[in-house]
Amino acid sequence: MNKIKLVVNNEVKKNEKEKFFIKKELQSILNLYAKMVSNGTWKDYSFTSGKKEISFNVYQRASDKPVLRILKNLKPNYYNEKYLIKDKNGIILKRSENLNQLINKTSWNKLRLVK
Repeated sequence: MNKIKLVVNNEVKKNEKEKFFIKKELQSILNLYAKMVSNGTWKDYSFTSGKKEISFNVYQRASDKPVLRILKNLKPNYYNEKYLIKDKNGIILKRSENLNQLINKTSWNKLRLVK
């Protein structure tokens, strides 16, 4: 006779759903992107995903490295490191536990895109 397993509260499926930005997060990021494209500051974007983080990469030109990265940290060490903004060298410019606060409180015009 075959053995049957009963799985209750399977945490694996819950974690698999959060491997990308949710709709509200993506909408706020794309609204920011549209605003910065209309200013002429940003030109292109891409997404990068890994086991620990997902990033929205911003390009000033068709260059090798993105000039800014908005990251969603899937395994943060601290509560305020769930969302990060990094420059092209990987230095953390801003961090927050809420993406909307991070986007709204950052003065994007003062962030200079360094070549």
